[in-house]
Amino acid sequence: MAGDEKPSALEQNVERRAPSLPITSAEKATMIIHYYRGEMGRMTSWRDRIDRTSNWAITMVAALLSVSLSTPTSHHGVILFGMLLISVLLLIEARRYRFFDVYRARVRKLERHYFAQALNPQADLKPDWAASIASSLRDPHFLISYQEALFRRIRRNYCWMYLILLMAWALKISTPKLLPDEARADVVFSWTEAVNNATLGPVPGWGVMIFVAIFYTAILIASLHRGQGEGELAHGEVHV
Repeated sequence: MAGDEKPSALEQNVERRAPSLPITSAEKATMIIHYYRGEMGRMTSWRDRIDRTSNWAITMVAALLSVSLSTPTSHHGVILFGMLLISVLLLIEARRYRFFDVYRARVRKLERHYFAQALNPQADLKPDWAASIASSLRDPHFLISYQEALFRRIRRNYCWMYLILLMAWALKISTPKLLPDEARADVVFSWTEAVNNATLGPVPGWGVMIFVAIFYTAILIASLHRGQGEGELAHGEVHV
């Protein structure tokens, strides 16, 4: 029967043939537009994941502050635990940011070298601008290190959350009314009292304070750090 006929050798070769590449300028423009939309979708997806971890961190800070400062029976360790949880979310967000940075760099190259030139041609167009995008598609790799991603997220968002937690912790250990079984004074009047209030289980207060000081020194260094090569961040001021 006609339905049982096998395809000829020519038809099999046609089926195996790779899809033809765009040749005309109209075909190339259509390809670039569709590719741009695809990269925008991937970039937006990773941006949404970054925003989610930031939102979780903000919600967690607000919840822990409400628990810690609303009643004198809550321990100042709740705030220290909050610092730890925020750090875990920061590590997750830094990993997501590295993926986002790859797709953001591709999109920005297309916008800066192709669409901007189409709208307003300038003489500084690099003829090999698409080579870096093609190289990234053939051999995808991260553009920034994990440490640099951490520093950027701390500088953009997390330094303020850490600062709020530090202020709340200092208020907690320096205000007896916010501590259990302390109602004789409103504030701490000596360094020794503050150190005693900072005690965390078997860890003495001075040990906790040294740890917090070292931790926030690292946060300050990360907040002030500026990378040498900013890549696409070197162009314009609107960046994540």
